[in-house]
Amino acid sequence: MPSSGASKFAALSIVAALVTIALKVLAWWLTDSVGLLSDAIEGTINIVGATVALAMISVAARPPDEDHVFGYTKAEYFSSGLEGTLILIAALAIGYAAVDRLITPRPLEHVGPGLVVSAGAALINYVVARRLYQAGHHYRSIALEADARHLMTDVWTSVGVIVGVAAVWLTGWERLDPLIALAVAANIVWSGYKLMQRSVHGLLDRALPPERMRALDGALERYRARGIEFHALRTRQAGARSFVTLHVLVPAEWTVAQGHNLAHEVELDIRAALPDAAVLTHVEPLGYPESYQDADFDR
Repeated sequence: MPSSGASKFAALSIVAALVTIALKVLAWWLTDSVGLLSDAIEGTINIVGATVALAMISVAARPPDEDHVFGYTKAEYFSSGLEGTLILIAALAIGYAAVDRLITPRPLEHVGPGLVVSAGAALINYVVARRLYQAGHHYRSIALEADARHLMTDVWTSVGVIVGVAAVWLTGWERLDPLIALAVAANIVWSGYKLMQRSVHGLLDRALPPERMRALDGALERYRARGIEFHALRTRQAGARSFVTLHVLVPAEWTVAQGHNLAHEVELDIRAALPDAAVLTHVEPLGYPESYQDADFDR
């Protein structure tokens, strides 16, 4: 497991979160804008999320042991699930502050410098989010990808807040500021929901995504052309690892050695199509009714 590389990017996310939260708090302090306050509150979640991601990436990289024979790769789902939960909590805090300011609006101060500082924080988040997303795909780390998606959501949130606060500055409509904050809260609720949904799917052993299933099917197709059949194909994703089990049906007159060699060849081709996949095959004879009795998912 490529833990050191993934951990390096998680550490980068923590550093970026510390810098941007300081800038966002400064922007809020300068302007007294509840919109910028909402942006700063969301920034605090970045720190917690990045820290948890770093810890869970380290746990997920542990090799299998006697008590965890399939490894620890599902640990990353706890990271993305927690980050989604924290995002929802942040949305509630933002909503509370926005409603209070909507009832009792206040004029903004030092808007120009505050917007410049906030724009600098958004730019940092954008650069870091792009790098994390690339690293998440490279290492197939849901924790890094979740962190990247959260940061990119933060970027668009910041852009919306900056535009909105600038509009308040230009128009003098003070209630627009808390309305922007409420829009921010709604946006990050959706982001948190999507993160938690993906974590739940992973913990429930959801099948591999369509593009990886197509790669798997491509690896099996050349064997079907030779008369080999497959059934009871089951897949699941656990963090960066893929797990594939299937039954390989070979001619009944083959020897045990021939069936074994063919199954071994199938396993190698599946691993070539799905790197880091754990593959388990079971050989059965073609033409025997009992060979198909365990094809259903309830068996």
